[in-house]
Amino acid sequence: MAQIDENPLGVHLPLDPLPGHYSLGRLERVLRRGEFAVTAELNPPDSANAEDVYDRAAIFEGWVDGINAVDASGANCHMSSVGICALLTRMGYAPIMQIACRDKNRIAIQGDVLGAAAMGVCNIMCLTGDGVQAGDQPGAKPVFDLDCMSLLETVRVMRDNAKFLSGRKLTSPPKVFLGAAINPFAPPYDFRPYRLAKKIEAGAQFVQSQYCYDVPMFREYMKKVRDLGLNEKCFILVGVGPLASAKTARWMRSNVPGVHIPDAVIKRIEGAQDQKKEGKQLCIDIINEVKEIEGVSGIHVMAYRQEEYVAEMVHDSGVLKGRQPWKREANPTDALVAERLHQISEGKEENQQAMAELAAHHTPQQAH
Repeated sequence: MAQIDENPLGVHLPLDPLPGHYSLGRLERVLRRGEFAVTAELNPPDSANAEDVYDRAAIFEGWVDGINAVDASGANCHMSSVGICALLTRMGYAPIMQIACRDKNRIAIQGDVLGAAAMGVCNIMCLTGDGVQAGDQPGAKPVFDLDCMSLLETVRVMRDNAKFLSGRKLTSPPKVFLGAAINPFAPPYDFRPYRLAKKIEAGAQFVQSQYCYDVPMFREYMKKVRDLGLNEKCFILVGVGPLASAKTARWMRSNVPGVHIPDAVIKRIEGAQDQKKEGKQLCIDIINEVKEIEGVSGIHVMAYRQEEYVAEMVHDSGVLKGRQPWKREANPTDALVAERLHQISEGKEENQQAMAELAAHHTPQQAH
């Protein structure tokens, strides 16, 4: 039976520390146990409504070991990654907080790391970030005080040495599992394994790759990674995702930085009667291929606007081998919370006495 990692005193509380572990989170435990990990990307809302986050996260329950909270990916503004993480940790989910260096200086970033760790965030993904010209507000001023390498080193020093970059001491260092991104499909190809080595030296303990649509190219990359012994120093998760259509694939290839999609993949989808179904099957086929590559520790599913297919693709690929990742158990107060959030979003007012009576009616009895 698969081990379910959960604090018996509450899903929102951290796990007990384990020897050799840097965080108190589930993702690191799954990877260090040698289980094939699955992470997914949450499409952040253009909204201030918490329900929008919870609705999107619920799709992944029981199928993923971590949920990426993206940080204005593509230089487009959405709900912040730290805000999404605050909501997810409250409900017991295991978020992976992305930090892009584009929008914040080292002072703000170090503060976010401490705040996130205090909320229960156990995984941090360090990114340089796309340039502002890639987004819908190209007139924004970029920061780039740090890059992915120096950000990894910064958080590693905070965690391992209990110090800010200034040298000032931390009373309680952040207990976090450090991640970074890799792109084996961008030139210069021969340099990519050495780029991974630099990120590992800087502090990366796990990496998630850009979309993989060229498995032979990824096999060559992994061969060099194994030759350098990097798969023994870092957990490698392969980025996968369904393509909605051949038109979508062409657009991604032309407009999304770092995405490589071979002509053969586009032709396969274009020749299908149901292109969306074929794109989903393509993703399953790729998962089945990469899971057999030595040194691969998991997959990272990026199903933009197709999140409802994640469970099906994970199930049909069989990567979990009967294991079920953590799933949030229904709480009697969930309906009350959802109703209250809905009332707030609709602008409905309640008098103080009515709110007090509602709270008293739903106050759980203390354990004896």
